[in-house]
Amino acid sequence: MRHSSALDAVPLNLTDMQWPMLANYLQPVVLQQGQVLIEQGVKDRTVYFVESGTLTVHYEDDKERVRIAVVGSGSLLGEGAFFSHLPRSATVHAGSDCRLWCMTPLRFRELSTRHPEVALELTVAMSAVLARRMYNKPKRVAVT
Repeated sequence: MRHSSALDAVPLNLTDMQWPMLANYLQPVVLQQGQVLIEQGVKDRTVYFVESGTLTVHYEDDKERVRIAVVGSGSLLGEGAFFSHLPRSATVHAGSDCRLWCMTPLRFRELSTRHPEVALELTVAMSAVLARRMYNKPKRVAVT
């Protein structure tokens, strides 16, 4: 997140003192290639920050399964459900071995109470990714 140049990189501008504050509210997630991170239709609001690896985002309907995006290090997944409280809009698989960091809504509320300036910066950064994905038609459906 800190030094990524990807189109949908999380533009998180924290001070050196704020990074450890945020880290205390994140949990590590390790996936092997092929494992499912997010399943379409599931009600879960956890948001994931990609440290390394690539993940593929698929949408399925009655007729077909379509790969709609590949997400890599420096970006995030799950922002759509995190903000909307709606079920997941797509399924996400690890395209390679991955290391991610996750934050549940409960942990975010705790962060908001104890470090509101960090929570606000995180919200603005996640919203920026959401807005860029919505503006970019091919990635619009990658909002999970």
